[in-house]
Amino acid sequence: MDFDTLIQVLDSTIRLATPLLLACLAGLYSERSGIFDIGLEGKMLLAAFFSAAVAFTSGSVWLGLLAGIAASLALSAIHGLASITFRGNQLISGVALNFLASGLSVLIAQHWFRQGGRTPSLMGGARFEEITLPLADTLRGVPVLGPIYADLISGHSILVYVAFAMVPLTWWLLYRTRFGLRLRAVGEAPDAVDTAGVSVIGLRFAAVAICGLLCGIAGAYLATSLQAGFVKEMTAGRGYIALAALIFAKWRPWYAMAACLLFGFLQAIALRFQSIDLGGVTIPVQLMDALPYILTVVILAGFIGKAIPPRAGGEPYVKER
Repeated sequence: MDFDTLIQVLDSTIRLATPLLLACLAGLYSERSGIFDIGLEGKMLLAAFFSAAVAFTSGSVWLGLLAGIAASLALSAIHGLASITFRGNQLISGVALNFLASGLSVLIAQHWFRQGGRTPSLMGGARFEEITLPLADTLRGVPVLGPIYADLISGHSILVYVAFAMVPLTWWLLYRTRFGLRLRAVGEAPDAVDTAGVSVIGLRFAAVAICGLLCGIAGAYLATSLQAGFVKEMTAGRGYIALAALIFAKWRPWYAMAACLLFGFLQAIALRFQSIDLGGVTIPVQLMDALPYILTVVILAGFIGKAIPPRAGGEPYVKER
């Protein structure tokens, strides 16, 4: 693999890792507060549809982004009501939202556009444009550093930069602010937080809302930046991969970014190379496509270290009287 090819693969890695990173950070906020959310997939899917549909109808990608966030927040509100207010099973609620989003997105798309459950292709102002950073064209000719800056760091949509900026912001918010301290505490010992006079329910709803916001951005990125429109089941299991990355990262922001980049790299390799020859042994494209999902199973099976979730995770809080 020459240097130019490596730059192209890494560029694809960043693009493919972006929705995973946003969904992974979304799950981090929710699960740190003690609310397990299997519904990341559904939130991303419904957000992808509404962002593409509104962007196509209005011609404005920003209105599409807002619509995607609103759709994701609506599902988050349902999950919050089921899991926090009514103390239902969090896993079942998340799975139900995935089924709801899967069917609802195709049903509405077919009713609105009559194109087999997809939206028309997005063009012009209905898509996020790539951003050229300052001096990118000037520095392109500089050996090594030039292509890294011009072709790898520069040239992405604004949502890519938002996703990676969320990593240090999440770290600062969780570990350097009072809100972050309370959020982590409510996932470990909600009774202690309640005793201190802080609303457990309020904190958990805030975490679920942040989760919905980030999933909405992830879904909008899929439909209006990574691709040019919505197609049926376009999330393709990314929500579940994001959950695996979250477990792999042990619920830490910087580790989450590294895990998502690893998954993105595997996907980029599968897209770039239809098959790989290793000393006379050819690895078929089907196995390359399955690598991210195989790694997901390996992580969830606990072969890469033991990940201990927040102690109060998955358990509804009942205030003692």
